[in-house]
Amino acid sequence: MNLRWDIFCQVIDNYGDIGVCWRLAAQLGARGHQVRLWVDDASALAWMAPRGAAGVQVLPWREDAPADGPGDVVVEAFGCEIAPDFIAAIARHASAKGQKPLWINLEYLSAEDYVERCHRLPSPLMSGPGKGLTRWFFYPGFTPHTGGLLREPDLAARQAAFERPAWRTAHGIGTDDLAVSLFCYEPPALGPLLDLLGQRSDARLLVTPGRAHAAVLNEISHQPLHSKREQLSISNLEPRPQPAFDELLWACDLNFVRGEDSLVRALWAGQPFVWQIYPQHDDAHHAKLQAFLDWLQAPASLRRWHALWNGLEQLAAPAALPLLDATTLDEWRVCVQAARTRLLAQPDLLTLLMGFVAEKS
Repeated sequence: MNLRWDIFCQVIDNYGDIGVCWRLAAQLGARGHQVRLWVDDASALAWMAPRGAAGVQVLPWREDAPADGPGDVVVEAFGCEIAPDFIAAIARHASAKGQKPLWINLEYLSAEDYVERCHRLPSPLMSGPGKGLTRWFFYPGFTPHTGGLLREPDLAARQAAFERPAWRTAHGIGTDDLAVSLFCYEPPALGPLLDLLGQRSDARLLVTPGRAHAAVLNEISHQPLHSKREQLSISNLEPRPQPAFDELLWACDLNFVRGEDSLVRALWAGQPFVWQIYPQHDDAHHAKLQAFLDWLQAPASLRRWHALWNGLEQLAAPAALPLLDATTLDEWRVCVQAARTRLLAQPDLLTLLMGFVAEKS
């Protein structure tokens, strides 16, 4: 049965939050559901999803409920706290079957132990405009006892049909070149990475727009005398839709990714990657990163790179990053592809979410 969905998103990280919510909305629309995506800043969708998606309306964040009331399912993404008036409308509204809308809190992605414990738990509201309602927690995750990861039904077919040599040729990347994509915040080890890549004549750095581009410019402007960075081949990329971002990850030999959405895409890409986790002021992200590396079964070299890239470990010398040789990257590739195989054996997030909705409806 096709349902009406309200998905709420408040943008903190301009790409990650809206990226996840858009993927969810678009996949629901592709399955015949009607989706209203309520977002406080939809500007990134102009390039992330320029053609929109069937069945999906993108609407400005609002403090009250629309005239026709809430949908059958209300998804509060990443604890964004929908407005009290909309919550009151959920409490008032009953569908033709006499049921109130199902209210789901779609949580952040983590590999920490609490995710399996808290996934699918109810949270009854004892006071306020939603008194008497139950909000359900739905946790994405990496194991069969979580809500899984977003994965389009045609993803494997698209990846199999991708012409990697042609893509690399079109971007001036040789068959034997080391192509590295950079999507980051301001990692502590960015300068040393530029120095390391600058020592290789075969390195090609592809830099995404926004904070990654600004961070590279800042490092270059402060480069030391006689730095190897000036020898590095750097391509500054234009903003690209989500499918084209996948192609970037598929085409490169090493991907530096950030946040939640691009981590999942890097896993599906199956290429070596280093993840910059979203930094939190109380360093809570340190435990989150370690839990992910444990799940990934990351080898020591990959753990060290993550520690240095995320500032959990300080470099002994400014240019002392471990080498990115063929043996190291092959070891990382084996690790990532084994993790992808484990994930592909599990249901995807949308399948599990729709099953949960059917169970509670």
